[in-house]
Parts: sequence; structure tokens; C-alpha cells
Amino acid sequence: MTIYDISKKAGVSIATVSRVLNGSDKVRPATRKKVMDIIEQYDYTPNAFARGMGLRSLQTVGILCADSSDLFLAKAVYCLEEELQANGYESLLCCTGYNLDIKQSYLNLILSKKVDAVILVGSNFIGETDRENQYIKDISAQIPIMLLNASYDYPNVYSTLCDDYTAMYEATRSMLDAGIDDILYLYNSVSYSGRRKLEGFSAAMRERHIADFDRRIRMYEGDPQQMDDIASFVEHIARNDGIVFHGVIASEDPLAIGAMKYAGRQGLSVPEDLSVIGYNNSMLTTCCTPELTSVDNRLETQTHQLVQTLLGVLAGEELPKQSVFSGRLITRGSTIFQTENQ
Repeated sequence: MTIYDISKKAGVSIATVSRVLNGSDKVRPATRKKVMDIIEQYDYTPNAFARGMGLRSLQTVGILCADSSDLFLAKAVYCLEEELQANGYESLLCCTGYNLDIKQSYLNLILSKKVDAVILVGSNFIGETDRENQYIKDISAQIPIMLLNASYDYPNVYSTLCDDYTAMYEATRSMLDAGIDDILYLYNSVSYSGRRKLEGFSAAMRERHIADFDRRIRMYEGDPQQMDDIASFVEHIARNDGIVFHGVIASEDPLAIGAMKYAGRQGLSVPEDLSVIGYNNSMLTTCCTPELTSVDNRLETQTHQLVQTLLGVLAGEELPKQSVFSGRLITRGSTIFQTENQ
């Protein structure tokens, strides 16, 4: 039995069952009795913190991220822990890597620690097939699953994310409007977010009828923190593949920094000879010369909204399954065009 089975048999919403398990006084006595009768009939045991049994929540949330050395993921974890602590919750962190079986094992491990909910940080937790996402479905039958920077439509799964498609589309349009249409696009992930960014770039290029733009879409499969290797990768594209480009748009800031290092090696001036746009607006954007134009994906806003949604869900409230925020292009010295930093 799961909370969903109880809601169906009692003829009430999942939120109502959650309120009953929480001991909320916002449930009519007759409805409460109906739900409790089903619970007793089927000997249902509530999830790990056993709200319906008069026990207190452990006030603990599990956080899973793939790689704590990744700048985006590390900052996301930091912001989430701050938000949780400010609301009286502790957190347990696991770094899972990218292997599906290991992610499943860590999620089961976190569940065994009797957490109230689990936050999955980063879009790499969402696969392209039902099989890849089955472990999320299984756990969501027991506790809420919160996704940061990803989207998955399933009961008891809540998503908070940036509209990466539109943000990348608009960033690409900005470079095209500046008269640069021979753009090299660098990416390093086919995660949910990575796919959305690539789709946004491609849509902007198709809209402007840029011929053969797909030849200049390249995936870097090395360590994204090794900017010298990224520079060599870009150099190989320019020298051996015969691809000419006067602009680079990258799905992550480290890739963009690598492109700027390539420009330095070749004696190219940024932005006069090569304009560069990154993504995530990380601390790297102000650690290079010139400073890097980058898309701000509103990470702090995302983490705040995610925790607020989580608190509402744990309180048994009806809340939107998805919260989407717009990205914004922060222009700095690596591009010749200017947009308003909103």
C-alpha cells in the first residue's frame, strides 16, 4: 500500500491523506475517519517519519548530487542547505556520480535514513526512458521527490527549474543580432538541461536560416574543469576540421573559459575577434580577462522556491508540480553587444 492507494480507496486527494498523516486539523472528522479506516484495514505503515502514528518528523531531508566538485552543483547544495537550516531542517548529502545503478543505490540508502523528502540536484537524474526513471517513481510512492533544474511529471514529484530552452535561444539571438552567425556551440552533457539548451540554440539558428549550423555543434567529453584541455579541443576543431567561427556559445561556463584560453593561444582578441557566451553565471565569469558574458539561471531563486514548495508539501498543502524561472543574459567584456542586465 502507498499513499496513492489509500487516496483512491478512500476517495480523497493525496493531499488530504497527507494532512491526515500529519495530524492536520484542516480535515473534517468524517473524512479523517474514512482515511484512518483504510489505513487500519490494509495495515498501512506511513513513510519513514511515521507522521500518522504520533511520532515527530525527523526534520531531515536527503540531498543527492552527481558531483560536488561541479561549480553549479556545489553552489546549489550550499544554497539548499542554507534554506533548509533556516527552516529547521537538517540534510544528508550523497554524491552519486553519473552511473544509474549507483544513483539508485544511494537513493535507497538515503531513504533508509528515515528522511522526510529527497532533493535531486541537477538534471542528470532524469533519464530519457521509463526504465531510467523507474527508481524515482518507486521512491516517490513513499516520500516527496524534489527536482532542482529538471522536470518530471509524476505524482509526488515536484520540479523547480530554469527555462533553459528560452534562455539559450535568447542568448543565441543576441549574438546573431550582433552580426555573428558562424557560432561554435560547445556542450558536455545530454542531460535534461543539456538537451533543452541545445534545442534552444538550434531553434535560434534555424529561425535565421543559418546553413550547416549543426557542423559547429560539438560535444566535449573530457573533464569540464580542465580548461586547458577544452582550449586544445577548440583548437583541434579550428585546425583539423576546417570550421571557421567568430563566436562561441557554451552550455557551461568552464567550456566558455576554455574557448577564451584558445583565443589567447591564437593571439585572438576577445571580443573583437571572438565573442564568447557561457551559461550558469558562475564565479568563473569574473575570474578571467575580459570577464565572461553568461546566462544567469537564477539558482538562488530556484533553491528558495524549491524549499518553500517542499515545506508546503510536507504540510499537506496542494501546490504546483512545477515552478519555472526565466534565465537572463548578463553581459560582460567577452561580447561586443550589450543587453540590459535585468
